[in-house]
Amino acid sequence: MRKLVLAAVAASAAFVATPSLAQDTYSTTAAPAPAADTATAPDGTRAFGIEPYFGVRGGWEEFSKDSVPGAPIGDKLNGSLVEGLVGVNVPLGPVFIGAEGNVAKGVSGDIDWQYGAAGRFGFRAGESGMIYGKVGYQWVNFDKRVDTTRDFHDVTYGIGFEVGPKEIGLGGITGNSGIRLRGEVSTFGWTNSFRPTLGVIAHF
Repeated sequence: MRKLVLAAVAASAAFVATPSLAQDTYSTTAAPAPAADTATAPDGTRAFGIEPYFGVRGGWEEFSKDSVPGAPIGDKLNGSLVEGLVGVNVPLGPVFIGAEGNVAKGVSGDIDWQYGAAGRFGFRAGESGMIYGKVGYQWVNFDKRVDTTRDFHDVTYGIGFEVGPKEIGLGGITGNSGIRLRGEVSTFGWTNSFRPTLGVIAHF
């Protein structure tokens, strides 16, 4: 009789415990995962979206000998310039693509005006870094020593970087992307000129 009672108690306990165990198992395996944080790029900005910017930079450009029709024979045209930029980046996780336009004014030497547009593509690195290449089209109007009635134009190529570490307070007024220092080297045509520039870019 005692064995029969013990068996009944054990069966009842098993019956009660089985649904509870099943419920715990279901909760463990079927509970929805917490929502993931919004994805970000290495510099802490949005991994995907649209990022407009504008900037100002200065530089210098020298054209190779006899690369500009109408220039004095054997002479290298050159000059310093100041330039305004406006553009947009499209972040794609650790990489980005974008486009920008530029207008430059010569402040000394043989260059009068420049303007153009280019596409950019590159990688984001570290806290606020960008390394990129660019391809575009540029128009150049020279000063009096060259035919000033026309603009010379050609494809341009360039490489550059941007950096603005948040650790030193450069990420404040314009969001995480903030203010960045940009350095770039580009060329007019296929190595028909050498054009280093340095400036400040404000991203939003």
